[in-house]
Amino acid sequence: MGLTNLGIFHTTIGVIAIIAAIISFIKYGIINLSQLTGKIYFYATSIAALTALGISKHGGFNPGHVLSIIIIFLILSAFFLSVKKKGNNKSRYFENFFLSFSFFLSLVPTTNETLTRLPVEHPLAKDITDPLIGKTLLVFLVFFILGSIYQFIKQRRINKAA
Repeated sequence: MGLTNLGIFHTTIGVIAIIAAIISFIKYGIINLSQLTGKIYFYATSIAALTALGISKHGGFNPGHVLSIIIIFLILSAFFLSVKKKGNNKSRYFENFFLSFSFFLSLVPTTNETLTRLPVEHPLAKDITDPLIGKTLLVFLVFFILGSIYQFIKQRRINKAA
């Protein structure tokens, strides 16, 4: 599949982050940094985003690297809010959004790499311009928007109860 050792490590850590986020979404409705799944997501995503900076399929700095930097900024901002703004319920809206958005952005290269590499003999997509990739990302965008609305409503209920 043409992966370097760094690529294999990055992929493994990235898959762990995605699984942890999905479990956290299912259990808590958010990526909850105070729970084990949220902590795994935070650390695994941090490592995946940092290792992505050392990977370049086409040589040099590219849009994937920019995406990694944005993801790092988002998860660090969410972490800061979770630690420094514990009593501030309005901060939870931003924390939840930043983590969810980082998850969505992680799915962009994941979708591209998965669909252009698997199955090994006959990948589902030819390249990044394949309509399947665009349609898949559109579905993920709809889920992200609906999930963000759900989280906003849930957080509002929590804030009203407090």
